[in-house]
Amino acid sequence: MTTDGMLALHRLRAGRPGSVPLVLLHGFPLDHRMWLDVTDLLPGDPTVLAVDLPGFGVSPIGEDVAEALGGQGPSIEVMADGVAATLRGAGVTRVVVAGLSMGGYVAMAFAERHADLLAGLALLDTRSGADADAARDNRLRIADAVLAEDSVEPVLGMRTTLLGATSRVTRPDLVEHLETWIGDQGPRGVAWAQRAMAARPDRTAVLREVTCPALVLVGEQDEIAPPEAAGVMAEALGCEVVVVPRAGHMTPIENPEPVAAALSGLLHRAGG
Repeated sequence: MTTDGMLALHRLRAGRPGSVPLVLLHGFPLDHRMWLDVTDLLPGDPTVLAVDLPGFGVSPIGEDVAEALGGQGPSIEVMADGVAATLRGAGVTRVVVAGLSMGGYVAMAFAERHADLLAGLALLDTRSGADADAARDNRLRIADAVLAEDSVEPVLGMRTTLLGATSRVTRPDLVEHLETWIGDQGPRGVAWAQRAMAARPDRTAVLREVTCPALVLVGEQDEIAPPEAAGVMAEALGCEVVVVPRAGHMTPIENPEPVAAALSGLLHRAGG
């Protein structure tokens, strides 16, 4: 575990020397493993990196990352700065960033704060707006419960709500995968991330300033960040929405083939 603001960086595909890498940012409350199915399906020879965000996987907890980077409290900005510091530390100078859900929030903050690194931006099953009051209050309530119980049990119910209606009925294996991945996370990381997401601002205006190739993708059955939210982001970015059939919020594990195809297309447009 590092204490210098660096996060765990996983090289999932070695790729061609000098190619622009695809950097994958996972959703809450998971880690980089949610991307493995998509990574295996990417055509050609791309360079693919995945980050464990603060407090998840084998990355240091958010408090340590914030302290190392001079950040303030739990924030999406600290996460984005941690990703940038990690990439720069690895000698990476240009990237296509793809983030799902919480990872999408981080990708948008990355685009705002580290545009010099950005060659392409993919936003999957996420939203650019801030939380409504009720959603914000619920995040803070869950953060308190996770710490009080010293357990991720308060978020374990997400193993089903993250999935679309089709997957919940036909893919019990995905429920098992999500239960394992959620159970592997630490309560402090989960609570810190909930508070960071609760504090995030609306970044729709940030997307209007993005000039690199962009992609917005959403599961047709996503009830958490529905197609309407994807449409807002796509309009701001000036791109089309890719709708993934038979998938909810976890498109990369529910229907990975069209996700891989869309990301491959973005990489091609971005020179990856």
